[in-house]
Amino acid sequence: MLKIRNITVQYNKKDKPAVEDFSLNIKQGEICCLVGESGSGKTSVVRAVQGNLPGQGCVSQGDILFEGQSLLNYTENEWRKIRGTEISMIFQDSGAMMNPIRTIGSQFVEYIRAHGVYTKRQAWVKGVQMLKSVRLPDGEQIMNSYPFQLSGGMKQRVGIAFAMFFQPKLLLADEPTSALDVTTQAQIVRQMMKLREDYGTSIIMITHNLALAAYMCDHIVVMKDGKIADSGDRNHILHNSQAEYTKELLSAVPSLGGGYYV
Repeated sequence: MLKIRNITVQYNKKDKPAVEDFSLNIKQGEICCLVGESGSGKTSVVRAVQGNLPGQGCVSQGDILFEGQSLLNYTENEWRKIRGTEISMIFQDSGAMMNPIRTIGSQFVEYIRAHGVYTKRQAWVKGVQMLKSVRLPDGEQIMNSYPFQLSGGMKQRVGIAFAMFFQPKLLLADEPTSALDVTTQAQIVRQMMKLREDYGTSIIMITHNLALAAYMCDHIVVMKDGKIADSGDRNHILHNSQAEYTKELLSAVPSLGGGYYV
């Protein structure tokens, strides 16, 4: 479904690239995690896939193929058609991505109608149904609420509802659980796993949590200084990796009684 071929991402030609020679293949229904310390280039990879690099950022080398077509050749109108429909994103803080002076319902209805042929009433009803599907029980109340009236976990579920409304083929998630308490993290993770089961959605997730990556992912890519330091399935990363940086990440996992529980 997605082929990233030896891409290099740069924000300034005079500076060192944020990402160098990065490659990754994602199949339908596959979950891949990008792990590594801050500044390792994880978010730059995801933003390159979304065609949303900030500032002067660009893919200076390589190519990104989505279902056989190069995303780097897309026009702005072509991007508008697939963003939110075929490729969606869940942000680290979904609440910060919402307009604070508009209700959830007004934003959700506008989003639905921008990508589909619906009346306001139809869009409202479908929005309520989608909120219920992500385990927000009172969809009508949520639609009439402002972002500041919702908890962090509720806002993340709203973000998931937005991202999954059109059943995208590829979901990009930038540390979607890092700002949440442990109990809510577990609920959000289960919700994301269910998306794959229900819709066959492929997921690329950024996380600092190696234990979370090991639980969720079919494939793990370890990044350091903009390059791939290690790559493989969870068994390879946890038990057979010879990469020193991967060993350092594993040694940072809290231990209990002398044993590491990842």
